[in-house]
Amino acid sequence: MNITLENAEKMISAAKEKAVAINTKMNIAIVDAGANLVAFVRMDGAWLGSLDISIKKAKTARFFDMNTGSIGELSQPGGSLYNIEHSNGGLITFPGGIPIKNSNGEIIGAIGVSGSTVENDHAVAEAGISAL
Repeated sequence: MNITLENAEKMISAAKEKAVAINTKMNIAIVDAGANLVAFVRMDGAWLGSLDISIKKAKTARFFDMNTGSIGELSQPGGSLYNIEHSNGGLITFPGGIPIKNSNGEIIGAIGVSGSTVENDHAVAEAGISAL
């Protein structure tokens, strides 16, 4: 099962509202269960470099079915996933990517957000998740 475009758009809307509320400009990406891009928005003035990061955060969260910040903790020197960011054409291993689950707990996609501090990126991603 995959996230629908309708639900992806709801998530983007909620994420944008949160970004505005915390006075930041974000790139927001939603991928489906196969890590294919379903929806994307770049808020006016959001960093161009964060466009790619937001998509890679969403894909990373889906590839490993965990928050990107958790992968980051495991990928530190000496960690069990050290250097994983070099796999899969490049991963992003800091906060802002979260798997999306349906009401049965099945992963149907992921959201990735980039454009501010990792704390803000994660908060905006969580706001998108909460829209479902």
